Amino acid sequence: MSATRYTYLGPAGTFTEAALRTLPEAGTRELVPLSSVPAVLDAVRAGQAAGAFVAVENSVEGAVTATSDELVNGTPLMIYREVLLPISFALLVRPGTSMADIKTVTSHPVAQAQVRRWLAANLPDAQWESAASNADGARLVQEGRYDAAVAGVFAAPLYKLDVLADEIHDAESPTTRFILVGRPGRVSSATGFDKTSMVVWLPDDHPGALLELLQEFAVRGINLMRIESRPTGEGMGNYCFLIDCEGHLSERRVSEALMGLRRICPQVRFLGSYPRADHGAPAPLRPGTSEQDFADAADWLSRCLDGRGEL
Repeated sequence: MSATRYTYLGPAGTFTEAALRTLPEAGTRELVPLSSVPAVLDAVRAGQAAGAFVAVENSVEGAVTATSDELVNGTPLMIYREVLLPISFALLVRPGTSMADIKTVTSHPVAQAQVRRWLAANLPDAQWESAASNADGARLVQEGRYDAAVAGVFAAPLYKLDVLADEIHDAESPTTRFILVGRPGRVSSATGFDKTSMVVWLPDDHPGALLELLQEFAVRGINLMRIESRPTGEGMGNYCFLIDCEGHLSERRVSEALMGLRRICPQVRFLGSYPRADHGAPAPLRPGTSEQDFADAADWLSRCLDGRGEL
């Protein structure tokens, strides 16, 4: 395995690359752009890279399903870091192109969803076409295959394009969450501002099946930060759930919740415990759910077993 190589969704000039370069270690790594999310992650699975950097969700469009499905299926991977990047798009064109000249626009589908209203207001007659990434759309414009691309403004000099419009977005403060993924290994130490991710499969289809899973978190006072359903591919109505919760695997409330899920579910895939990118304060703990509360309860039980405690 290349211990110094990170792969990411390319080509050069994507928001993924911009987010990756915010990591301190990015300056000492070989950053390799690949053409698709599966290819980026498969490079890690095959031992060709130490880490893969991909988008996992957006504050406007929601989950990046290509990433979700790769985390659910195939050889297990683990999340080690996350990055939150504010997103603002630009309309990139070949030099000399005006708004009136634009008949076709290209970008990644996730980007198109974030500028749909702007395109309808400013380029109502232009035809939109999907690209593998926003930077790939800029490359296609440079090659003359499309008239304009919606991409990051930093892609303009890379592909010798002009910025016809900047700060394009339909919603205020759009943000994309990216994750650094590697092969399963030792979980990093808790920071006090952590997140734990997992995939959980329902045991069977019966009333309250999802509620039973959620109760494993609720009774331990664990705040869920995200829950996403994805089809298992085993027929209509069969879903698994990607879950992010506050806390670290080393915390007893989190570890007991995962053990509870493991007892009642046919499969639980642990995706990692890692520092939160927003450094937000965890939700207030309910009485009886702190680390000390769990330690005191365990000590009480031990004394009961030894005949030293009150029953």
